[in-house]
Amino acid sequence: MKPPQKGLMRIVRATGNSLRGLRFALQSEAAVRQDCLLAVVLIPLALWFGDTGVERAVLILPVLLLLIVELLNSAIEATVDRISPELHELSGKAKDIASTAVMFSLISIAATWLLVLLT
Repeated sequence: MKPPQKGLMRIVRATGNSLRGLRFALQSEAAVRQDCLLAVVLIPLALWFGDTGVERAVLILPVLLLLIVELLNSAIEATVDRISPELHELSGKAKDIASTAVMFSLISIAATWLLVLLT
Protein backbone atom coordinates (compact mmCIF):
# COMPACT_ATOMS: atom_id res chain seq x y z
CA MET A 1 0.00 0.00 0.00
CA LYS A 2 1.33 3.42 -1.01
CA PRO A 3 1.63 6.10 1.67
CA PRO A 4 -0.99 8.84 1.36
CA GLN A 5 0.04 11.82 -0.72
CA LYS A 6 0.15 15.26 0.80
CA GLY A 7 0.02 18.83 -0.33
CA LEU A 8 -0.20 19.74 -3.99
CA MET A 9 0.11 16.14 -5.23
CA ARG A 10 -2.96 15.15 -3.23
CA ILE A 11 -4.92 18.00 -4.82
CA VAL A 12 -3.70 17.06 -8.30
CA ARG A 13 -4.63 13.41 -7.77
CA ALA A 14 -8.05 14.30 -6.32
CA THR A 15 -8.74 16.58 -9.28
CA GLY A 16 -7.84 13.77 -11.67
CA ASN A 17 -10.18 11.41 -9.82
CA SER A 18 -12.98 13.98 -9.98
CA LEU A 19 -12.51 14.55 -13.71
CA ARG A 20 -12.48 10.80 -14.32
CA GLY A 21 -15.74 10.49 -12.38
CA LEU A 22 -17.32 13.29 -14.40
CA ARG A 23 -16.16 11.70 -17.65
CA PHE A 24 -17.60 8.33 -16.59
CA ALA A 25 -20.92 9.93 -15.57
CA LEU A 26 -21.19 11.81 -18.87
CA GLN A 27 -20.43 8.66 -20.86
CA SER A 28 -22.75 6.33 -18.99
CA GLU A 29 -25.62 8.40 -17.58
CA ALA A 30 -28.16 10.07 -19.88
CA ALA A 31 -29.60 12.07 -16.96
CA VAL A 32 -26.18 13.60 -16.23
CA ARG A 33 -25.82 14.60 -19.89
CA GLN A 34 -29.31 16.14 -19.86
CA ASP A 35 -28.62 18.07 -16.67
CA CYS A 36 -25.29 19.32 -18.04
CA LEU A 37 -27.09 20.52 -21.17
CA LEU A 38 -29.60 22.31 -18.97
CA ALA A 39 -26.71 23.94 -17.10
CA VAL A 40 -25.04 25.00 -20.36
CA VAL A 41 -28.29 26.79 -21.28
CA LEU A 42 -29.29 28.18 -17.88
CA ILE A 43 -25.97 29.47 -16.57
CA PRO A 44 -25.40 31.92 -19.45
CA LEU A 45 -29.08 32.96 -19.19
CA ALA A 46 -28.56 33.59 -15.47
CA LEU A 47 -25.62 35.82 -16.27
CA TRP A 48 -27.78 37.67 -18.82
CA PHE A 49 -31.01 38.01 -16.81
CA GLY A 50 -29.55 38.57 -13.36
CA ASP A 51 -29.38 42.28 -12.62
CA THR A 52 -26.91 41.99 -9.76
CA GLY A 53 -24.23 39.57 -8.71
CA VAL A 54 -26.53 38.26 -6.01
CA GLU A 55 -29.33 37.57 -8.51
CA ARG A 56 -26.91 35.82 -10.83
CA ALA A 57 -25.63 33.67 -7.97
CA VAL A 58 -29.17 32.86 -6.83
CA LEU A 59 -30.05 31.72 -10.36
CA ILE A 60 -26.86 29.69 -10.87
CA LEU A 61 -26.61 27.93 -7.50
CA PRO A 62 -29.70 25.70 -7.87
CA VAL A 63 -28.41 24.62 -11.29
CA LEU A 64 -25.11 23.57 -9.74
CA LEU A 65 -27.03 21.87 -6.93
CA LEU A 66 -28.90 19.84 -9.56
CA LEU A 67 -25.61 18.64 -11.03
CA ILE A 68 -24.32 17.68 -7.58
CA VAL A 69 -27.49 15.80 -6.67
CA GLU A 70 -27.63 14.05 -10.05
CA LEU A 71 -24.05 12.85 -9.67
CA LEU A 72 -24.81 11.56 -6.17
CA ASN A 73 -27.95 9.87 -7.52
CA SER A 74 -25.87 8.14 -10.20
CA ALA A 75 -23.33 7.04 -7.60
CA ILE A 76 -26.07 5.59 -5.40
CA GLU A 77 -27.56 3.73 -8.34
CA ALA A 78 -24.17 2.32 -9.34
CA THR A 79 -23.47 1.23 -5.77
CA VAL A 80 -26.86 -0.46 -5.40
CA ASP A 81 -26.40 -2.23 -8.75
CA ARG A 82 -22.90 -3.34 -7.69
CA ILE A 83 -24.17 -4.85 -4.47
CA SER A 84 -26.77 -6.93 -6.26
CA PRO A 85 -28.40 -6.81 -9.69
CA GLU A 86 -31.52 -8.56 -8.38
CA LEU A 87 -34.62 -6.56 -7.61
CA HIS A 88 -35.01 -5.87 -3.92
CA GLU A 89 -37.35 -3.59 -1.99
CA LEU A 90 -34.51 -1.74 -0.25
CA SER A 91 -32.61 -1.27 -3.52
CA GLY A 92 -35.69 0.24 -5.10
CA LYS A 93 -36.26 2.43 -2.07
CA ALA A 94 -32.69 3.80 -2.19
CA LYS A 95 -32.95 4.54 -5.89
CA ASP A 96 -36.38 6.16 -5.56
CA ILE A 97 -35.29 8.37 -2.66
CA ALA A 98 -32.21 9.53 -4.61
CA SER A 99 -34.42 10.22 -7.62
CA THR A 100 -36.71 12.29 -5.41
CA ALA A 101 -33.73 14.43 -4.43
CA VAL A 102 -33.14 15.14 -8.13
CA MET A 103 -36.80 16.04 -8.55
CA PHE A 104 -36.62 18.52 -5.66
CA SER A 105 -33.48 20.02 -7.21
CA LEU A 106 -35.38 20.59 -10.45
CA ILE A 107 -38.27 22.14 -8.52
CA SER A 108 -35.82 24.47 -6.74
CA ILE A 109 -34.53 25.66 -10.13
CA ALA A 110 -38.04 26.39 -11.37
CA ALA A 111 -39.10 28.12 -8.16
CA THR A 112 -35.93 30.21 -7.93
CA TRP A 113 -36.07 31.33 -11.54
CA LEU A 114 -39.77 32.22 -11.27
CA LEU A 115 -39.27 34.17 -8.05
CA VAL A 116 -36.23 36.07 -9.28
CA LEU A 117 -37.43 36.81 -12.81
CA LEU A 118 -41.07 37.62 -12.01
CA THR A 119 -40.37 40.01 -9.14
